[in-house]
Amino acid sequence: MAKQIELLFENEEGKTVRISLDEPVEPVDTVALETAMDPILAENAFVSSGGDLIAKKGARMVERNVIDIPLS
Repeated sequence: MAKQIELLFENEEGKTVRISLDEPVEPVDTVALETAMDPILAENAFVSSGGDLIAKKGARMVERNVIDIPLS
């Protein structure tokens, strides 16, 4: 199972922009997570097709489970 944390931001068009980080530390420290998101907004660190990132919308843990299916 692969886990990622997705940081969710709103851009100028009101759309959600996701930034995914691999191998998150668990349990998630929400204060540290929010603190890490602040400079991304303040420094305009990422560009989206819908304009600048303007607000934090949230974060979520995403777990992906891949099972190989053998073929005959």
